[in-house]
Amino acid sequence: MSKVELFAKADKYKADICSARPLGYDELKDLDNYFRVGLTYSSNALEGNSLTIAETKILLEDGITVGGKPIKDYFEATGHAKAYDYMLEVARTIDNKLTEDIINKLHMLFFIGIDSEYAGKYRDIQVYISGTEYMPPAPENIQKLMIDFVNNMNALKAKIHPIEFAAIFHKEFVDIHPFKDGNGRTARLLMNLILVQSGYGIVSIPPILRNEYIQALIIAQRETNNSLEPFIEFIAQCVIETQRDYCRMLRIK
Repeated sequence: MSKVELFAKADKYKADICSARPLGYDELKDLDNYFRVGLTYSSNALEGNSLTIAETKILLEDGITVGGKPIKDYFEATGHAKAYDYMLEVARTIDNKLTEDIINKLHMLFFIGIDSEYAGKYRDIQVYISGTEYMPPAPENIQKLMIDFVNNMNALKAKIHPIEFAAIFHKEFVDIHPFKDGNGRTARLLMNLILVQSGYGIVSIPPILRNEYIQALIIAQRETNNSLEPFIEFIAQCVIETQRDYCRMLRIK
């Protein structure tokens, strides 16, 4: 299925979900909490976090930890949940351009409990990505690259389909890799910010699809014969699965 066909399918689900709105306060709150747990679990699991979805739910909803798990895993979960809340706040109250301040605050909220020195601050060291030949830019170039990135993305936003824009934003952000750590999780939060602003639901990438996700990024980042299409189509398929989940919970046939 081509990306255009995938976009059309996602938009059909979006229209069906919109027909069920507005949702009541309690119903919307329950949905937000459901995806808060789901996205926190899946996004962290993609990066090697050992908490299960049940353990993530108990931690976020009841504040109860499970013995024997690394303390960093708990900080990643609670930090991601705070960043998720801010992402939804921005998506629902600020219908304007994305800024460096929004990006940096998202990272700060996620990373503050893990490494306060680097939370919300661009890296001053060279980083390397295992499993790929792609080399992120040198630290002295980050500030200018982020200024150009934000300007270019805001200019592109109105020109292409929202799902394609969200996928490109994600890919271009991780290309720069502006932070010491947490770039993937920040990219997925920003991607969701864009999708929620555009009327779609929260999109999680299941850990079981980690290899497909990484391979699509590797193809997009190759020096030669690179292509964005597999990554855009992968994200579109994840959007469709999330829309199906919304329909299931809202009992939309």
